[in-house]
Amino acid sequence: MSSQLVNPANPYAAENFSDRQNEMFLVFARLFGGGLKDDQLISALKELTKLFEEDPDCVKKGERSIFDHLDDDCLDTMMRHHDLRESPEVRKQTMVATAAFLKANGERGANQMRKFFYRRMKRRTYDDYIICFCAAAGLFPIAGDFMADLFLHEGFLYNLGNLMNHKWKSRKVETALLEMLRVACYHPICLGAVRKYCLEWLEEMETQPTEEAVAASLIADPDFNGHTGSIARRRHCEHVKNLAGLVLLQLWSASPEPSSLKPPESQKPTTTNLDGKDQATAKIESLSVRFIELLVQGDPEYTQHSVEGIAYATLQPSVREALAHNPQALRRLVEVLKSEPPKSPIVYAGLSIFAHLTAYQPVETEEQKRLQQLRAYANAAGKLQPNPLIDDTHVEERCKLVFEAGVTPVLITHGKNGSPAALSLVVSIIGSLAKTSALRGQLAQQGAVRLLISAWEMLADSDNAARRRTAEALARILISINPTLVFRQMPQTAAVRPLATLLRPDPDAEVRNLLPTFESLLALTNLASTDNETRKVIVRTSWDDIEELLFSNNARICTATTELICNLVQSPDEAAALFGDGTTPGKADNRVKIIVALADAEDVKTRSAAGGALASLACHESVVRRILGQPRGVAIILGLCRDDDEGLRHRGAVVVQNMVSHEGEVGKLAREGLTKAGAVEALTECAKKSRSAEVVQAVVGALELLLKAG
Repeated sequence: MSSQLVNPANPYAAENFSDRQNEMFLVFARLFGGGLKDDQLISALKELTKLFEEDPDCVKKGERSIFDHLDDDCLDTMMRHHDLRESPEVRKQTMVATAAFLKANGERGANQMRKFFYRRMKRRTYDDYIICFCAAAGLFPIAGDFMADLFLHEGFLYNLGNLMNHKWKSRKVETALLEMLRVACYHPICLGAVRKYCLEWLEEMETQPTEEAVAASLIADPDFNGHTGSIARRRHCEHVKNLAGLVLLQLWSASPEPSSLKPPESQKPTTTNLDGKDQATAKIESLSVRFIELLVQGDPEYTQHSVEGIAYATLQPSVREALAHNPQALRRLVEVLKSEPPKSPIVYAGLSIFAHLTAYQPVETEEQKRLQQLRAYANAAGKLQPNPLIDDTHVEERCKLVFEAGVTPVLITHGKNGSPAALSLVVSIIGSLAKTSALRGQLAQQGAVRLLISAWEMLADSDNAARRRTAEALARILISINPTLVFRQMPQTAAVRPLATLLRPDPDAEVRNLLPTFESLLALTNLASTDNETRKVIVRTSWDDIEELLFSNNARICTATTELICNLVQSPDEAAALFGDGTTPGKADNRVKIIVALADAEDVKTRSAAGGALASLACHESVVRRILGQPRGVAIILGLCRDDDEGLRHRGAVVVQNMVSHEGEVGKLAREGLTKAGAVEALTECAKKSRSAEVVQAVVGALELLLKAG
């Protein structure tokens, strides 16, 4: 490369290239020369990234691609900065540059990358292995399928016998290899290969006593020659043990019965220990104790590995329970999330832990419950029983403990600034916390409502599951709070669209879960209790769905829908538009008929809501005409006046009072019809039963008008 820059006779000399090609060679010359400080390295790598990203557009304009002259030496110069001995900032920028290289250079770049790994692995030196493993660890997150193919077919695992058999040992090679295995395990195919070829070695690394590991490193590792301090040796050995433990947790979490835990065929099978736990669970619990202790100790060097390890371990219910009852560990985890920048790996792992701790079991229908019971009886003669630590009682207790640890503010912060994946976890956690009604007010005070509305708007329309979880969490919180106290910095109408989506069936669900619909109805009812603008938006957004739910076979859905309509018709404009002259007469007739019929339902809450709706609707002459036109309309209203429930009697008395208060023909027809049906007697009976001044006042007002007309 350097000769091209200085030899004028060379056809590839600098003056024979385009400005962009010259610029690329100058950057590589700086990198090749070495001696750069971190900020200079980062600057050079950013320049390369920019050149790589611009190349496809420049080629479309007729320019020659800079990759035509980017040879293997250039690529090697860039890739060596993946080395773990570089600073995290340099490695991060190298990964960005590598991603740009692969994206812009297509199949040619992929072939060059394969050659790079092949050359390095073939040399089998410490330095080549370190750079190779570090580069692979950096590439897995950005080119997973490409790296999986290399990992499985280019000798990564099959040529590591010297390390697995302890014929040579290097602390940096061990660290680089374990980091690569950790990232490779995110890919399902690679995870299987790691389990097959590395499990025994990983278990040996993880269980080797620290003193033995230190002694072995003194004998075999040239990195430890000379006067390297015993503290450094010990820290390295602990670091390697933790990394090995982390990879093992990944393997065990992905496989309920790891191959290394299966007894030889010659032995009698046994999968449980003295406590009745399977061996995999017991080992995961043991490792979780170590990682939780590391987290609590607060050593920054171990923070990422401890948090990631706990994230895998908390897939086990027993680990969740132990961690939830460790307030010191929970507070430490919250502190870690506070200190970490958005979109960092530690943040995602930490949020995953809280998601595991607070996760409720999916709601099952009665049919699904029966199938589960049959499966349990069929499996080992009914010995397979649900783990009691995942029932709602235990999860609710863990949610309270997590909330008490002060997690909400960090959830809000990382929900606003984090990745879509982190936002999805935040929404799930808040949704679980909101299932506990006592926490809803505090969640709202700390900003959960605003975050959930923003999250629903930010999530892609195609991500139906995440959007529904967001709307469900929002509905739970809005059931129990005073909207006027929460919506001070944003209009409360912003919550209507997310809630309205829950009134419709989930397109991705085989069986409809009516609980989110029920909670959405309650939340909308709460919002509709505030002002006419909110009522107008609810009607405009979701009236068709609301009207359809009146016919639900589920009594609670029908009642909740009626209560929502009761609040919606408190707006004179909406009442007139839906039930009066503002709509098609046929539709208005049917709607009034349905509300009158619901006022005669068996359920007290349904009758109360329908009575409340009629009390408001009776202020409209067209509605009064329709009530009088119903065969049993007047009788049902007078039935409310005679009811044993004082609230229902109040509603009945107000309906009568509003009907007879109209002037002209409608008022006359109402007074005549009610009097003929026995309204005076019904109201007299109502007054005798009632103790409330409001009820008596309504009765007196109605009787005065009826008797005066008589």
